[in-house]
Amino acid sequence: MAEQRQDKGALISETRRRFEAEYLPDKSDKYDSRDVERLQQDDKWVENYLIWRHDVVDDTLKMIDESFQWRKEYTVNDLSESVLPKWLFEIGALFLHGYDKEGYKLFWFKVKHHTRDPKQQLDKKKLVAFWLEHYAKRDHGKPLTVVFDMAETGISHIDLDFVRFIVNCFTDYYPNFLTKIVIFEMPWIMNAAFKIVKGWLGPDAISMLKFTNKNDVQEYISGEYLPPHMGGTDSFKYSYPPLVDDDFQTPLCENGPITSEDEHESKEEIDADTKETGELNETQNLNQKKMNSIEQISKSEETDKTEVKSKNAKKALTTFKGPLLHISPAEELYFGSKETGEKKCLIVLTNITKNVVAFKVRTTAPEKYRVKPSNSSCEPGTSLDIIVSLHGGFAASLQDRFLIMAAEMDQSSGAGVPELTQFWKEVPRTKVMEHRLRCHVIESSKPSSLTLKDNAFNIPAKTNEDLHIQLTHLLQINKRLEEQMNRCLWFQQLSVVLSLLSVTVAAFCFYLAYAQRS
Repeated sequence: MAEQRQDKGALISETRRRFEAEYLPDKSDKYDSRDVERLQQDDKWVENYLIWRHDVVDDTLKMIDESFQWRKEYTVNDLSESVLPKWLFEIGALFLHGYDKEGYKLFWFKVKHHTRDPKQQLDKKKLVAFWLEHYAKRDHGKPLTVVFDMAETGISHIDLDFVRFIVNCFTDYYPNFLTKIVIFEMPWIMNAAFKIVKGWLGPDAISMLKFTNKNDVQEYISGEYLPPHMGGTDSFKYSYPPLVDDDFQTPLCENGPITSEDEHESKEEIDADTKETGELNETQNLNQKKMNSIEQISKSEETDKTEVKSKNAKKALTTFKGPLLHISPAEELYFGSKETGEKKCLIVLTNITKNVVAFKVRTTAPEKYRVKPSNSSCEPGTSLDIIVSLHGGFAASLQDRFLIMAAEMDQSSGAGVPELTQFWKEVPRTKVMEHRLRCHVIESSKPSSLTLKDNAFNIPAKTNEDLHIQLTHLLQINKRLEEQMNRCLWFQQLSVVLSLLSVTVAAFCFYLAYAQRS
């Protein structure tokens, strides 16, 4: 393993050196300086490019060059809700929601809400780039699963240029970012179109396409993240604003922190205090029990920390280096399956500022986890341990997420519960550092994500051309049918008008004849 890391490190260094020497001098004006800077600093990003091009440095450099030029052309680093038309978000054709069975985020494309319009095409493509960049920055580039929901669609929704753009985003611009493409209820009329899509993906990536219907879609996505029309139970309905961020919309107590065991215990003590005390000796007994309980809790916490630390010491922890806190581990909390029985994890926070840093922890599954502490503060230059434990017989899931929120406090501010509650009500969102952690279940069966080979695109041009000709012919036939229907409607309308005119003339003639007789 150490040798593999050294080899990968050498490839990363070579990629950076050659990019700076061979590409940067002549094309610096075609790149965004922020991307160039990130390439020099972010090892994981460079590694993903290498993985996606099978560690062939020449091919990796070509992909970096193409993706960097594309990123500048589409102003990817500056895409935000404010620069894109509001109606794009409102129609709900593209959004992130839920997870597949392997714990990968779902990127939904509701095809029935998409219509071909050359004037809107650039904005729609930028919307795709916005969502991909939004998620890549938020969840450290963890791959996505794309879902094409083609229910209630027909030939009028076919837009090969837009579909190709989405495919190219994953094959050429966002390395190692795609696990699979789930296509739900594709109409038979679109078979020819998706043969072309298969051609774009190449033979080595065909297995990423999963054609499904109500009967088998739950092989890839559990029912809790599928809408009713796909056979699921998810009551989620897209709306905008605000921007969809369903990771932490689970109902939580005020200000977000989940209820932890230590909070339960303090509540029990308060409840005990409010009961009728009765005789003096009963009060003394109660206080003695409290003292014993506090001592047991303290000993239990120390034991928990010692056990978790000894287990974590067996594997090296990575560290996320944020502007306020360093957080270990950087990305994943390791829990055991029901068989292995590992129920606790340790998060270590280190305050790197000169001020007190308040923090709180939130989760997508508050019914499963207890966090000690979940809402507290960390002194300047010190480290603090957070124990995350499963309870009630629950098992960890790949879909579970944790959010650590942190913000600097003034020296004059207190660090008690009332002060923290007031602080989180008043602190501006822009001053809050956020970091997300996902769960990893040890001994879970998790297939590796499929990568695309460079020669996957070297498909016979004739096959693609023939399919495109067939599809074009089909579209032409459809257009002729529409024209014939329009002509029929026109003749029908003309017949109705002539009939009404004849009736009117006849009535007028009868009226004249009647008038002459009288």
